[in-house]
Amino acid sequence: MIHYKSKDEIEKMHKAGIIVAKTLAMLTDMIMPGMTTGQLDERAAELIGKLKGRCAFNGYRGFPKNICTSINEEIVHGIPGTRRLKEADIISIDTGVELDGFYGDAAITVGVGEISPEAKRLLDVTKGALYKGIAMATVNNRLSDISCAVQEEAELNAFSVVREFVGHGIGSDLHEDPQIPNFGQPHMGPALKPGMVLAIEPMINIGTYKVDILKDGWTAVTADRKLSAHFEHTVAITEDGPRILTEL
Repeated sequence: MIHYKSKDEIEKMHKAGIIVAKTLAMLTDMIMPGMTTGQLDERAAELIGKLKGRCAFNGYRGFPKNICTSINEEIVHGIPGTRRLKEADIISIDTGVELDGFYGDAAITVGVGEISPEAKRLLDVTKGALYKGIAMATVNNRLSDISCAVQEEAELNAFSVVREFVGHGIGSDLHEDPQIPNFGQPHMGPALKPGMVLAIEPMINIGTYKVDILKDGWTAVTADRKLSAHFEHTVAITEDGPRILTEL
């Protein structure tokens, strides 16, 4: 069942989303060769707590940390720890915040130092695909119009779209209906209406779209171990167009 949010509830989600955005901005500025993913996790928890939010991922379905850190061929759900970042790595950071009973969720992928032209193009295309999808998040479009826009942008650039993981509704729960695939035919699924809030999150690979899950039971990697990127925003559907709730 899709839960429609009031204007007041969307404002609460925006406050949670701003904490997410500030956290991701801080972590982006911190990233450098030699630091560990665990250090990023610790700093994220410190800032979220300082801003009076609650780390939404810690303990969610058993996840053991505050953020997801997914490096190079890792797509999503990488667990922070002792791994050190290296020059030319790319790292996806995904985090969520609960504040006053409502959630915000967003992800970015950034380079560590100088990255290869191929990696930079992957990041640019994936971020572009996110915004192509967001542009379709308008009243009276259908849910799959978002999905189709993401897929077209990826495949026009000879990349593949992950099919096993999808975007989702969000509100008083971190994951709500509807699910939002990043692929599909246009003009299908529920009509987009004011009050819907969606976490739109393309995951795009240089090679195959197929994935493997590592032995930790969480980390998803590309089956061919080629690079993957991930960007996400929480977006409200309004009469005036899509409103990004996780952007400074």
